[in-house]
Amino acid sequence: MRKWLIIAVLVIVFDQITKLLIQSHLQFGEMITLIPGCFSLTLTYNLGAAFSFLANAGGWQRHFFTVLALAVSGFIIYTLRRHHQQTRFALALSLILGGALGNVIDRVAYGHVIDFILVYWKNWYYPAFNVADSAICIGAALLVIDSLARPQHTREKTL
Repeated sequence: MRKWLIIAVLVIVFDQITKLLIQSHLQFGEMITLIPGCFSLTLTYNLGAAFSFLANAGGWQRHFFTVLALAVSGFIIYTLRRHHQQTRFALALSLILGGALGNVIDRVAYGHVIDFILVYWKNWYYPAFNVADSAICIGAALLVIDSLARPQHTREKTL
């Protein structure tokens, strides 16, 4: 169990360090192009959830998403305790846990989530995201892979 929590903590640390670096080097909205035409760093703030969902909801969403992430984190820790020996499943949960808590730290400390990774092609832009969001997405993909790779009789016992 300890190694899975260490992975979650490493995600949180890497997430927070990258956000602090971006905040110290960029002004809000400023962009540094790393790969012309497809990849930049930019400092943006997300008041909502994924893709700025509920960003303009008046402020209650900050508390809602904080409580939701903490509740989900508690459930993840409970599930990790029960299934820590299932490597892919536990890794997925660890990444999601670290990502969720990384964004909770932002919501509590700043009232918004700091995003800075911008991927685009010509006039198409993917919404800006951060290391925590990346860990959550990778963890979610691993959960799908794990559920597809696991024999049917063990899928039913996972949760």
